[in-house]
Amino acid sequence: MDAAPPGPPLGPTARRAAPFAPDRRHVWAWSLWDAGSAAFNAVMTTFVFTVYLTGEPFGGEDHASQVLGYGIGAAGVVVALLAPVVGQRSDGAGRRKLWLGVNTMLTAALTALCFFVYPQYPFLYLGVALLALANIFDEFAVVNYNAMLPGIAGREHIGRVSGQGWATGYFGGIVALAIVLFGFITPGLLGLPEADALNVRAVALFSGLWIVLFSIPVLLVVPEIRATHRGPRPSVLRSYRQLWQTLRELRRDAPQTLWFLLSSAVFRDGLNAVFTFGGVIAAGTFGFSLTDVIVFAIVGNVSAGIGALVGGRLDDRVGPKRVIVASLVCIVAAGTPLLVLDGTAAFWVCGLLLCLFVGPAQSASRTFMGRLTQEGREGALYGLYATTGRAVSFLAPTLFAVFVSVLGAQRWGILGILLVILAGLLLLLRVRDPQAAGTAPGTRPGSLTGA
Repeated sequence: MDAAPPGPPLGPTARRAAPFAPDRRHVWAWSLWDAGSAAFNAVMTTFVFTVYLTGEPFGGEDHASQVLGYGIGAAGVVVALLAPVVGQRSDGAGRRKLWLGVNTMLTAALTALCFFVYPQYPFLYLGVALLALANIFDEFAVVNYNAMLPGIAGREHIGRVSGQGWATGYFGGIVALAIVLFGFITPGLLGLPEADALNVRAVALFSGLWIVLFSIPVLLVVPEIRATHRGPRPSVLRSYRQLWQTLRELRRDAPQTLWFLLSSAVFRDGLNAVFTFGGVIAAGTFGFSLTDVIVFAIVGNVSAGIGALVGGRLDDRVGPKRVIVASLVCIVAAGTPLLVLDGTAAFWVCGLLLCLFVGPAQSASRTFMGRLTQEGREGALYGLYATTGRAVSFLAPTLFAVFVSVLGAQRWGILGILLVILAGLLLLLRVRDPQAAGTAPGTRPGSLTGA
């Protein structure tokens, strides 16, 4: 059995001799991809199309939501199994940008095909299948997209650039949601008829086109990486052997990286649940209409974008761990009053505070991973980053459902989400900040302890 080819060390690199100045064209082209992906994440899977897909024509909210949950869950299993290998193989072959483009276009095509999901029960399974497949390819695209970050930003500016990317994504979501609200839903300025839900189905075509348009700059402007090995690409089986070798190396040489992967998987699941269940809670507990939910989503994206921009700059100054810890503490503090308060005003205030701190927590988590990786291994470790996130993605939804079931009211699901975020915070506290700790000569790569 051939041994997998060795790669560069897994720990953080030494400091550069000269400051690295990011190319603004590369940074903006890279950031705009996030704006395009917002059409899938905000419009299709969170605030608009999934609301349509779980309505009465598809068998009612309870049944349709169950089918949707199983479909997205199955997609998560596929991503968990394949994401590390996808990233690793694109690293080695020097085809990171190529596979970003391929997976993005597949996501856009599957999104557009949702136009054919008519408001009839048999089409529920088509809609769920299309969204599940699109989720898989979107996650594969994100692995390669995130892996570009250290090379584009440099270690000195990774926080600012990541924050700009997240903020651009949020602002892209604002514009896309505004177009959908006013052009397709109400007052329907485009004049599309509501018969057979044509106006809602047309949102899928708009979202697919939006994804394609905003992915073009990164595919044209950002250069491709160099291959890290010569000769034919390794087989999938050999790629899995390399993955196992990577995990053993992390355990031996970079235990802090493993702890970060675990802690971030937990708190990222909680952060995702804030958006996943935010609209459901707003409507079910605090009396928001669908239009109100979309308006809140627009304003919430503004809040999250501002938070990501500010948090990105703080990240470079004080390190990602401090930004994440402060953000998670504020999220728990902002979400707790929703357990006892009523009325739309309470949700507006607390909900916008939640959005404000979710942005920097997400951005700093991505840069923390970037600071822990070595050049040439970004795809493999960001693949693990995606996998660990998927591996525990059942936590927040399950606890949400358990608390609703046991305590008998939807608002108690908020407690389940907050507990997941708190658990991730406690796990993160034992991880050393790579920027604050530094890596002195002679330290074990990735250990950050000097031991």
